[in-house]
Order: sequence, then structure tokens, then C-alpha cells
Amino acid sequence: MINREDMLELTRRMTPKRTSFTRIAGAYMDKDGEMDGSFNTNFLNLSTGEQEKNLAIAKTIPFSETNEQLKEYSFTSKGKGSIWQLLMGMRQCGLKNDALMYTFYEHVAEHYRAEEEYAIFIFHDRYDVPVKGTDKERLGESEEVYEYLICAICPLMGEYEPGKPECGFLFPAFLARSCDMEHVAVFQADSRNPHLELIEKILGVKEENAKEEGIER
Repeated sequence: MINREDMLELTRRMTPKRTSFTRIAGAYMDKDGEMDGSFNTNFLNLSTGEQEKNLAIAKTIPFSETNEQLKEYSFTSKGKGSIWQLLMGMRQCGLKNDALMYTFYEHVAEHYRAEEEYAIFIFHDRYDVPVKGTDKERLGESEEVYEYLICAICPLMGEYEPGKPECGFLFPAFLARSCDMEHVAVFQADSRNPHLELIEKILGVKEENAKEEGIER
């Protein structure tokens, strides 16, 4: 189950002054999944205005309603050729490997169902997680670096102008203020009409069984 405070800990840093985002990459797709351009750049090279606009997109995923719009899922496969392996490669290279990025865009395009043009945005970040006591006060320097990706899939409102994300994910999951490689947090803007293809085809994940865990979602 996703802890709201864990997500707020991430989003509090998503401002131009506090961000530690290293890179942003993405692709623009037509409704049939054909690529109409791509980009890949150092996040800090963006203007303040562009940083603000892109941070708002990234922030939508972890800031959403936890355990309703944003749910925890586990991977069904982590072997060779799996999406988990691809995401791990993208994370480890900090989005700098264009071959991996294009493989991901093509994988999304193959399965994503869109009625209009859309954009795929990927963000990379490294967060030095500070040690905190039971009273939530910071105790000292970090003991862990949480390196993660945020993916947002957005409809295009104009020429290369993304609207609010319709779906996306946070990988690896950030659970108990720590990196959890076994899970991914999946975002659906409309939880009643989700993009099931993101769960079933693109990520190939399954929702944790809340009843077995004794958790109400």
C-alpha cells in the first residue's frame, strides 16, 4: 500500500529551486503510434519556465490520490527481454542511451490506445533520502540514494504542447521511504476508466492482493 507521506516527500522537492532531476526525455506520437519527434536533454539546462512546466507534469503522478489514482503493482517478469529489464537499463544510464529510449517509445506505441496525438515524457532523478526519527525530524545525512524514473503519458493540446497526464508510473516504487525494485506505482487520471493497456501490456504488472494482505484500498 502506498503511503501518502512518502509521495509528498518526493513532490515537495519538485520546484525549480529544490529539484534534483538530472534529465528529461520524451517522444511525440500520432494517434496511430507513429513518432513525430523526440527530445533528450539535461533538465537543469531548461529555462526556469520550462522547468516549472515540466515539473508540473512529473509531479502529477506522485501527487495524485494514493491507492485510488496511484496504485502499487508487482512485476510478473524480471527476466531477459522484460519491461523491468528495460526500465532498469533506462534508470542506470540516466536516460542517456537513445537506443533504450526508442525501444521504450516503440513498446508504448505498440500497445497504447489513443484517440488523439500524445506525448511520452520520462524524468530521471536521484534523491538522497535523509535519515529521520520516529518524530519525522531529520537525524543526519542520507543512507540511501533513491534513483527513479517518472513516466507521464499526456494528450497533446497543440503543436508539441502536452496537456495533463492521463496515465503514467513511478519506477521503482518508493515504499517505506526506500527503493522497492519489485514494485511500480501506476497512475491513472481517471481510475474508473483506466488505461488497462498500461498495466496489462506495457508494464505487464498485477495489483497487489489487498485481501490477502489485510489492506483496504
